[in-house]
Amino acid sequence: MRGDLTWDVIQTDLNGLSRRMGAVAQNLANANTPRYARREVTFEDQLKAVIDQPSRLPMTVSHERHMANVPLGVDQVRPVESRVQDEIYRYDGNNVDPEVEMAKLAETRMLYQAMTRVLSRKIAMYRTAIGGSR
Repeated sequence: MRGDLTWDVIQTDLNGLSRRMGAVAQNLANANTPRYARREVTFEDQLKAVIDQPSRLPMTVSHERHMANVPLGVDQVRPVESRVQDEIYRYDGNNVDPEVEMAKLAETRMLYQAMTRVLSRKIAMYRTAIGGSR
């Protein structure tokens, strides 16, 4: 929905969590690949900066190449995928710990399910506001 910060945050969060699930699945698939560096996806800090933006004084941006001190909108939040190179879990150079990755997968799945519940409640509120009663 246009102009609804909650709707945009939910959409961005679901996209980021989906990317994280893909990265964790790729890590698990390559758990036995020598010299494989695990991947991590982060986006929560950017999203928090957008949500907390009214409490921060943003710098004026008058050109598209100017740097802003806070993201200007939820649409500018991008999940960042990076490789973790400085850790070694096994002697062959692989740094994927299957137990840690399974825990991350379970956490990401629970967060995704929670956000889909919030989304369904938001849709139910819109239906009620439009005049439908479920």
